[in-house]
Amino acid sequence: MTRRSRPEEPSSPGPGAPPSVEILDIAFHRASLVTPHGDTKAARDRLRAALKIVRSTATTVRHLRLEMRSVERPPLTDFDRALIADRFGPGTLDRALLRLRRAEERIRGLAREAERSTRGAPGPDELGTIVRAFYGRLSSVVREVDPDIVRLRAIRRFRRDRPELEPGRPTLVVAGFPNVGKSSLVARLSSARPKVADYPFTTLSIAVGHADLGFDRLQVVDTPGVLGRAGRANPAEREAQTTVRSAATVVLFVLDPSGTAGVELAEQEQLLERWRIEFPHLPILAVETKADLGQSASDRPKVSALTGEGVESLWQAIRDLVRPRGELPPLEESVVAPEEVPVPFEDRPQRSGGDDSAPERSSRSPRRGRGNRSSR
Repeated sequence: MTRRSRPEEPSSPGPGAPPSVEILDIAFHRASLVTPHGDTKAARDRLRAALKIVRSTATTVRHLRLEMRSVERPPLTDFDRALIADRFGPGTLDRALLRLRRAEERIRGLAREAERSTRGAPGPDELGTIVRAFYGRLSSVVREVDPDIVRLRAIRRFRRDRPELEPGRPTLVVAGFPNVGKSSLVARLSSARPKVADYPFTTLSIAVGHADLGFDRLQVVDTPGVLGRAGRANPAEREAQTTVRSAATVVLFVLDPSGTAGVELAEQEQLLERWRIEFPHLPILAVETKADLGQSASDRPKVSALTGEGVESLWQAIRDLVRPRGELPPLEESVVAPEEVPVPFEDRPQRSGGDDSAPERSSRSPRRGRGNRSSR
């Protein structure tokens, strides 16, 4: 008994091959596996050509859609879009998605045209010519979007390496110069366990932990260090600034007066003041860390992530700034209309004669209910 030979699998492209090579190899391989049925050889040839066009089209479109969905799922938040725009350039994501959608439309149009051509082809040679011409046009369209697929894959990896922030939930963004103790403080305040080391730029991307506020759950975000160089920030610094701008409910600005960070306190204070001007809508709470190593004469809160000194007081200051969602500030003075001022029972006017305990009825006619309408 002879064993049926299996069709060859598509060869995997090399490490530097463009995405179109992989997509087209899979599409053409699947198209080669079609097994049409027909009463005559001419009918089978015609159906085989049509099925090759349909199957290669469906496989290519499915892979293009997978490239788009891999970036769009889970759904992009405004903060996600802000991070992507900062790292890859404004509009890069939308342009790449648009070009892939247009490529899908073009491929479907080419397939419809080629499929119609197979109906009038007189023989197998003409059918083969139609299929080869369609394969060539299909390959050209997919190759045109190679750069866009590469960008979408880079954006997907970028999203995968960043934690998700829940929109609408209170968010405390911890920021400041490198090596001032941000990550150690985040580990004290939340469930996050960021990398802590004695050298600058230990944190290269944002990390998120959570803490219980009692009335809500607080997102605590650790950010890369910012050097305060206007116009010359590296990608990690820009990511920190974008997080402050786009995600923060409250900013915890960390300063190190001990000198172990390698940055003078005055330079750190300059960045703090600049941020107060750039983000006037954001409450910024300045705190000094490494209180066990040295303290300044300022009245700012002072904490030590190592010993826990001042952490409870800092928590209370954070809770005061992060108001529960939907809670309104208390009114200093309640204003009530004169006619709505309640009259004490003993001060109400009494009817002359009769029961002294019965209050005088209002001179206004009572409101009629729906069930007591007067007959007209």
